[in-house]
Amino acid sequence: MLLIVVEHAHGAARKSAFELISLGRELAAAGGQRLAALVLGSEPDAVAAEVARFVPEVYTVRDARLEPARAEPWTRAVSHVAQTLEAEVVLVPASRAGMSYAPRVALRLGAAYLEDVSSLGFEGKTVVAQRLRYLARVSTSVAAAPGAAVVSVKPGAAPVAQAAEAGGRVDSLEVPFEPSDERLEVVESQTSAPGVVALEEADVIVCGGRGFGSSEAFEAHVVGLATRLGAGVGATRAVVDAGWRPYGEQIGQTGKTVATTLYLALAVSGAVQHLSGMNRSRVVVAVNKDADAPIFKVADYGIVGDVREVVPALIEALADQG
Repeated sequence: MLLIVVEHAHGAARKSAFELISLGRELAAAGGQRLAALVLGSEPDAVAAEVARFVPEVYTVRDARLEPARAEPWTRAVSHVAQTLEAEVVLVPASRAGMSYAPRVALRLGAAYLEDVSSLGFEGKTVVAQRLRYLARVSTSVAAAPGAAVVSVKPGAAPVAQAAEAGGRVDSLEVPFEPSDERLEVVESQTSAPGVVALEEADVIVCGGRGFGSSEAFEAHVVGLATRLGAGVGATRAVVDAGWRPYGEQIGQTGKTVATTLYLALAVSGAVQHLSGMNRSRVVVAVNKDADAPIFKVADYGIVGDVREVVPALIEALADQG
């Protein structure tokens, strides 16, 4: 069996779940395996019903300890279900949460761990994957030893799946949690409010750099354009270090990795650390007053100009279109 771990928020599966389903379908067909999904949470039914439109077998674990997500309860739940179902491959999104529990699950299962992969397949019965290294400049090929494998998959590594012709079934499972699973307590949690586009879910991202000069200018131009487009808001490390935007919006080597349909880089110079977090976006549009800025080397479309003049013109043009 091939088991997908579904991450979700606000009662809906995250975009990563449908990317994993698309990849899982290909792998299951190639390896002649069953495909199943796992939904964990205090109230997993709505998400499970959504996922069942795409996957023939969906399993839920209902427990208050699973929300908010913490590495130890999720490790217990995922490893127990994988053992119960005799899963040979476990696919996990390479989110911050996924990267925390996936290696622990691999250790519990005695399985190989392939981390942060950009593609995945079978050679015979061997799981092989590609992963990017050195700021995405080098691609390495890795193969799992015979036996089970746990794989964390980069955002955008596969297209979003389409619903299946026939819906799947949903079954519930019990997990024997232990006191050690609650050694960590979440005392405060901040999440994107409903209606705010999270970077991991966004098809369009508007990212701003320190060239705006102030947090007020960033808010007016970057956030203003993102709001008009229904896009996610991203920031460079310099912007986050300056305190203009929260760390959760940082894109790059030390921030988040995104793979969007459209990426607008506004006053972003294009340092290699930033490029490693966004260079898998399909279309990149850059606006920078420096014609020699490195961002133009990766941009599909570029505008040489002052962002504080160009962006208001873009917002006005979008307003005229309704």
